[in-house]
Amino acid sequence: MKTILKLEELGQLLLGIYLFSLLPYSWWWFLALILVPDVGMLGYLLNERVGAWMYNFFHHKGIAVAIYLLGSYLSVPLIQLVGVIWFSHSAMDRLFGYGLKYEKGFKFTHLGEIGN
Repeated sequence: MKTILKLEELGQLLLGIYLFSLLPYSWWWFLALILVPDVGMLGYLLNERVGAWMYNFFHHKGIAVAIYLLGSYLSVPLIQLVGVIWFSHSAMDRLFGYGLKYEKGFKFTHLGEIGN
């Protein structure tokens, strides 16, 4: 099952890369921005509850898709870029085993405990 989930996330990451290729931005933008959604980890500086909420918000694929679709509807490539980066980053994180967080600590995710 773990392999199937990783293949699904890989497919989503590749979809994000493809959607990025349709935008009018140089590839270095993708590389420069791919880690920006990790700003959500800053919530852990306050406490684990806020950290988990912020991390999960900034790694929610539904929000990313909604932002991308809004950008497509409005024909605003910058909004599409935000959605594509957000979506691609979330898929990449889950591919590497960093799932959505539980409030008991950063290493406790919906994909299992990080490091085990």
